Amino acid sequence: MGCCDKPFTFEPEDATAAAIALDVSRRGVLAGMAAAAGALATLGGPASAQSKRIKLAFCSQLLCVVPYEVARAGGHFTNEGLDVELIYTRGGNAAMQSLVGSAVDYAATSLDVALQAYARGADIRRFATTGRLPLFAVATAPNRANDIQRIEDLAGRTVGVSALGNADHALMLYLLRRANVDPTRVQFATLGPNILEALRQGQVDVGLVQEPALTLVAKAGGRVLVNAMDSKDAERFLGGAYEFMGVAVRAPEVAVRRPEMEKLARALRNALQSLQTMSPEDLVKALPRELTTGADLGELQEVLARYRGSLYPTTVAIDLAASTRVSDSLKVAGLIPPDANTSGLYDTSIVGAG
Repeated sequence: MGCCDKPFTFEPEDATAAAIALDVSRRGVLAGMAAAAGALATLGGPASAQSKRIKLAFCSQLLCVVPYEVARAGGHFTNEGLDVELIYTRGGNAAMQSLVGSAVDYAATSLDVALQAYARGADIRRFATTGRLPLFAVATAPNRANDIQRIEDLAGRTVGVSALGNADHALMLYLLRRANVDPTRVQFATLGPNILEALRQGQVDVGLVQEPALTLVAKAGGRVLVNAMDSKDAERFLGGAYEFMGVAVRAPEVAVRRPEMEKLARALRNALQSLQTMSPEDLVKALPRELTTGADLGELQEVLARYRGSLYPTTVAIDLAASTRVSDSLKVAGLIPPDANTSGLYDTSIVGAG
């Protein structure tokens, strides 16, 4: 799940849920960097007379949205004859509810949101990916850096997560399993979005944080045990890529939308390739001002420069092996049934499979 999402609840007939899902905002979404703004906003470039207007909803975590904003600002959507309205929602579950409720045409969410929705009966298909690693790192409190030096040292310790069942909790359970640590010997503290302060103050031994919280806690003396945003750590601790952000559509509409889906996938692929060579300054400029208001732009540029090579693929083809790692982590966390068959979620006929 993106950021602090709760497990997906599938309510296909609930019009109220769909309406709530469309309560969107241009929130500053890199915690501690961008200020909150607006209760409702949609973003998109000017439409040409021939452009096809489509609505694409996603959660508001900054590192998730970069490929989509680069596609918008760089004219990649327009070049494909698409006028894409980017709708910011309060979490990936809200974006998924918007799709299931037919309020938008597409939803871009972390894979675990799509897997849970599919496992609960949502008739959706995921056909393109824009992120190949989760946006989390496992770091110690500064006063625990000497005592805790690896995942195996977490037995008997307290680990801060946003909430039980969230993506960070599922990822931590997966890491514990791979390190042969009994999860029942770890105490989880649910802290919502306030993990950084609890970690810096030593209220928990370890926490799962994103950027720039990771940079801040490391500067304060915390030890980084696993940085899942780094490809080397992902290979070592997760076994390789771990499918994250991607685009889904309602399954009954695939046939009629296929040409449009191909254009959307092509635009996102071109944006992904472009962002790898753009200067960090230009990457930040591609983002709406509402996302960066109050941010330390220099720090933001450093974060994007540091992680773009590992976080963003240069193809939108779904990596099925990486997707299996995510579904395995959700089964371990009890978020989808252990015998769930989620292979039908993926439509690799649009751009193929990785």
